[in-house]
Amino acid sequence: MWDPRMEGMPAGDLKRLQYRLLKTLVYRLYSFSPFYHDRMKEAGTHPDDIRSLEDITKLPFMYKSDLRDNYPDRIFTASQDELVRYHVSSGTTGKPTVVGYTANDLESWTTSLARSLTACGLGRGDVMQVSYGYGLFTGGLGLHYGAERIGATVLPIGTGNTERQIELMQDLHVTAIACTPSYLVHIGETANRMGISIRNDTDLRVGILGAEPWSEGIRTTLQNELGIRVYDIYGTSELSGPMFTECTEQQGIHIWGDIAYPEIIDPESGEHLPPGEKGELVMTVLKKEALPMIRYRIGDITSIDDSVCACGRTSPRIMRIQGRVDDMLIVRGINVFPSQVEHTLMGIPEVVGSAFQIEVDRRGALDSMLVRVEMSKDAFSDKITDLMKVKAKVTHDLRNSLNVAADVELVAPGTLPRFEGKAKRVIDRRVY
Repeated sequence: MWDPRMEGMPAGDLKRLQYRLLKTLVYRLYSFSPFYHDRMKEAGTHPDDIRSLEDITKLPFMYKSDLRDNYPDRIFTASQDELVRYHVSSGTTGKPTVVGYTANDLESWTTSLARSLTACGLGRGDVMQVSYGYGLFTGGLGLHYGAERIGATVLPIGTGNTERQIELMQDLHVTAIACTPSYLVHIGETANRMGISIRNDTDLRVGILGAEPWSEGIRTTLQNELGIRVYDIYGTSELSGPMFTECTEQQGIHIWGDIAYPEIIDPESGEHLPPGEKGELVMTVLKKEALPMIRYRIGDITSIDDSVCACGRTSPRIMRIQGRVDDMLIVRGINVFPSQVEHTLMGIPEVVGSAFQIEVDRRGALDSMLVRVEMSKDAFSDKITDLMKVKAKVTHDLRNSLNVAADVELVAPGTLPRFEGKAKRVIDRRVY
């Protein structure tokens, strides 16, 4: 552990610490933030009403739209001379989200990642290749400073130029890589075309993967084919950036209790859900100066496990992200997540489960869904009967998994696009 006292703190002590941090945060924002003061008054909530950690449900939610509506910095609670950095995330519509950081915010972010990377078995002597984007995107710099804090050597290569990435991975004896899951799949495929085995011809042993939903099937494939251990990392630019990872047990992402407080709610009713139930993730950052976050509705679908992890850490864990509330497709009244499609395809050896595309359209009054997926090289054939058998199997398994019928189009290996950043899996052509 990077910080044994904090990471192994008994649950009762941790809850008391979280309550003190929450109470301090609420009083500060009620007193000094016009945005939060007005929002609490609208909800009929006063800081004195927060008498326990469970009373957090009395506080109003914060939404992504609040950040856009107050662009660029009207929610900030730090003065300009206290800010040391900006990051900016691209929005799907309208203005982007601007995140400001004080020196203490950056220290908290780096501390969180130092604990997380240590939990993944990394430390002094490791060489980390950071293949996330640098610049305005939070991924690159976050992992960069976290890795340096634990004594690792950083290769700040960013995205793109995959053959060069593989060459430097070999020459500089890289032991860990941080990137999106889809990009690591692409690196493995590119290495194979170059005649290079990641397992046998590099020193890579750990992958820190995030920024897009990915399945347990992808983990199994990467670990088996590349001979490494891969870990899930979680965060959003609004929270600070990537902050939390799994530990070597690979049984959920540790959310450090002195830094953030996670909740799961029903995405429609907003009602609090107990541990183990799947719903929308809501996060309160207990230590954040420039852009405070109380009950921020992130939109990711997951569940919480608050039991003590086998690694000995006592912080709550969120399970693998299943998708997003706003990524959810509703096809003929059925909720469909791209992660469900990936999970199903990963169980069919005749296709490449990580290489698929979903296209949704409307035929008359009815929705239609087409799933394009690449054939595996071993299964690819020019015999129509063989292809029809695979197509029938994929169609059957998707219907059983999704509870809605999907057309299936099998394409040749290497046909569908690969992505250096977040994978773009869905094309929705419906006009509303």
